[in-house]
Amino acid sequence: MPNTSSAKKALRQSIKRRAHNRTLRSALRTTLKSCRKTVEAGDQDASQKALSLAFKKLDQAAAKGLIHKNVAARSKSRLAHFAKTHESK
Repeated sequence: MPNTSSAKKALRQSIKRRAHNRTLRSALRTTLKSCRKTVEAGDQDASQKALSLAFKKLDQAAAKGLIHKNVAARSKSRLAHFAKTHESK
């Protein structure tokens, strides 16, 4: 347990940030999962919109420091490859 007042405040802030980041990361994962489902369904227009939204959310998460920019780039690349392989089916 923290002893100084600044350490106590840092702990409060850390707990608050962790809770906020967990909700954002969970929402990001949900978006990515729904994007993959939409692409698998085969609807071209819906899958393009879902991909666009997923790319946007990944870029925003990387800009906020929620995930590393390389992780965002890798996820976008994998999603694009997934969409490319499933578009003809």
